Amino acid sequence: MEGRGATRDNVDEVIARLREYGYLDDAKFAQSYASLRVRERPIGRRRLARDLWLKKIDKETAEVALDEVFAATPEDELIDRAIAKRIRLRGKPKSREDAKKLFDHLIRQGFAFELVSDKVRALAKNEVDETA
Repeated sequence: MEGRGATRDNVDEVIARLREYGYLDDAKFAQSYASLRVRERPIGRRRLARDLWLKKIDKETAEVALDEVFAATPEDELIDRAIAKRIRLRGKPKSREDAKKLFDHLIRQGFAFELVSDKVRALAKNEVDETA
């Protein structure tokens, strides 16, 4: 501490202020971080859990935060938003290759395999129904 010009009083004051702002509360951080990420863009639970792990949030704290966030905004709703955004940007998948690219994109966004599979299959089925 002293080698860097900091005193015990300065360090104690900074730590007290950080606690006051809630920056040293992992549960509060995990909940606000997860909530912010979900509001900014559609993201799946697995991806968000990995991001919290990378932020050094323990698994139990992360799970509680994820449960709260995904109770407020279900993953099913988020994946629909992600698909709508992707379609807006790239258009509906016209081929099996396009559907695979959409599938891969949704998996990378952290959505569950079964959910992605069901949504992409339903989208492909709608494409077939519309062309018939």
